[in-house]
Amino acid sequence: MLDKKFESAEFEELRKKPVSAVSGVSESDAVLLKKTFGIDTIQELAENKYVMTAQFVTALASLTKLLGVSL
Repeated sequence: MLDKKFESAEFEELRKKPVSAVSGVSESDAVLLKKTFGIDTIQELAENKYVMTAQFVTALASLTKLLGVSL
């Protein structure tokens, strides 16, 4: 989930690391995230309103499917 050099970092330290510390997020991806959404760190990515909305919608879809209801 993380690039090798960040695997031993403490969680408190990790949240302040650049998004490029996440495995699969390149430096050029990080530049685009900064330019488009103002995201520099892992914490900013996690707290981004668009990311949170996507997680919320996905969780609600899973829950409604599990319960057999629609909202």
